[in-house]
Amino acid sequence: MNLTYRILIGMGAGIVLGILVQNLAGPDSFLATVIVGDILDVGGRLFIASLQLMVVPLVFVSLVCGSSSLSDGASMGRLGGKTLLLYLSTTAIAISLALSLALIVSPGEGAEGVTPAEYTPKPTPDIKETMVDIFPTNPIAAMAEGKMLQIIVFALLLGIAIARAGDSGARIKGFFQDVNEILMKLITMLIRLAPYGVFCLMGKLFSEVGFGQIIQLGQYFFTVAGTLAIHATVVYPLFLVVLARVSPLTFFTKMREPLLVAFSTSSSGATLPVTLRTVQNRLGVHNEVAAFSVPLGATINMDGTAIMQGVATVFIAQYFQVDLVFTDYLMVVLTATMASIGTAAVPGVGLIMLTMVLTQVGLPVEGIMLIIGVDRLLDMMRTAVNVSGDAMVATTVAHSENQLDRDVFGNLNAGRVIERQ
Repeated sequence: MNLTYRILIGMGAGIVLGILVQNLAGPDSFLATVIVGDILDVGGRLFIASLQLMVVPLVFVSLVCGSSSLSDGASMGRLGGKTLLLYLSTTAIAISLALSLALIVSPGEGAEGVTPAEYTPKPTPDIKETMVDIFPTNPIAAMAEGKMLQIIVFALLLGIAIARAGDSGARIKGFFQDVNEILMKLITMLIRLAPYGVFCLMGKLFSEVGFGQIIQLGQYFFTVAGTLAIHATVVYPLFLVVLARVSPLTFFTKMREPLLVAFSTSSSGATLPVTLRTVQNRLGVHNEVAAFSVPLGATINMDGTAIMQGVATVFIAQYFQVDLVFTDYLMVVLTATMASIGTAAVPGVGLIMLTMVLTQVGLPVEGIMLIIGVDRLLDMMRTAVNVSGDAMVATTVAHSENQLDRDVFGNLNAGRVIERQ
């Protein structure tokens, strides 16, 4: 049985177990405290940790290999410019679409009975300092702390230096290429644990999710979910057809495993090793492009989060009966788009970005408490959208740079060794 079906079975079994525990077993029962609270919790956390341990070494080594193959700065600058422009463009489109649909649906009207949840907003980071912090003063400390943008900058500089170092650089480049092959093999080993990790994560989550809040916030929940679906199934395919000249159906067929892992973990960072391997081995994007575009996207590409912010802004404004004018909505688009870079390295980035957006248009930050109850489930969906966007941009940029292997992309069996025991 291939990996996709095994993950789906694990996901379905976990959801069923979680719902049964929530509805049939008491909170102090053996099933809830030991099986779910201890065993499933440990299993899920170990699975995420096994993916996270690969992120820093894989990004660093892959990016050094990729940048060392681009011998001139012009190629790197062109690649970076295209990637950044596409990420910012899709984010702006995402939040504009979210605002438009939210104004049509009006999810905040008639939501006066929603019970606010407890939420303590984290301090909003200074965008200027965050931008300065992109450049590392200590690359070893950046790796230890997982500061992804700093790691990307250092790896790019090191790769360019290797490309210009002659015979010495060639020997070091060969070493990094060997390490990269070993890391890819390690990912192949770890991803086979995905069905069990997904089962644990889903079982733990759905034993705790309050479905009453979903019903109470139904209009908000389904507006966000519907916008995410439209963005993934309409906007991304348009980019793939018009700019990359590839089949969206083939693209999403090959992206099944990263999307399922992203949905289960709610973390683009934890999914990064799976995404990078799929983009290279299954979509046929050359390492020079994939090693740069995918890690950068996992850090700054937040289309799904931008959609949540757009709908949440309209919902909170309608709940508190605050009328926003066109310039306010324009400011929401601008703030959310730029904040996708400025708050890239901050934990809890989605709600922090929403805090910035609400403050910018004069809405009460306390409104976040209205939607926090269903944010965990929506986070799963928007993470899957974010990962789709990372791969879409990598594929599009690779086509523009003639770095896309169309034989690999068109072969449905390419790279499927990861799916077999």
